[in-house]
Amino acid sequence: MQNPLPQRLSQLREEFSNGQTMLVELETQQRQLRESLLRISGAIQVLEEVMAAEQTPGGHSDANASPNASLNDSQVEQATKKPFGMARAE
Repeated sequence: MQNPLPQRLSQLREEFSNGQTMLVELETQQRQLRESLLRISGAIQVLEEVMAAEQTPGGHSDANASPNASLNDSQVEQATKKPFGMARAE
């Protein structure tokens, strides 16, 4: 009867290596997702500021509003055009 321990050791090493590879891939996905969420959060903030500026009399932002509130339509489109799933393509 052959000793099954060396074969089992080889299997475990392969599983360990596969697990490490998977962990690296998942950490990369997590980083990409965090970057996407940060980008989306920024786009939300820009749109909220633009909408708030539009609601003030004369369409101008007040002294306390962020400078982003005076963005023009093309700047707003640029800030919000990238779909969620596209962030990983960079």
